[in-house]
Amino acid sequence: MATGNVKRLSNVTKYAFVVVEGGPSEELFFHRSAVADDAFDQLRQGQRVTFDVVPDPRNANKRQAVDVKPAE
Repeated sequence: MATGNVKRLSNVTKYAFVVVEGGPSEELFFHRSAVADDAFDQLRQGQRVTFDVVPDPRNANKRQAVDVKPAE
């Protein structure tokens, strides 16, 4: 499981990007459906989160965040 901070967040389109901590600078896309317990509306820009990283099914050259949860 990785950790990072929410960088960009859109409550209108229901997607966001997270910056991965402790590695190369990388922004990963995630959709509200990737947020555990339907907590997308409670996320804020800059908030620390945990998540899993998987290949993007639409683009083999990219990765995305899934199972996103607010960090404890």
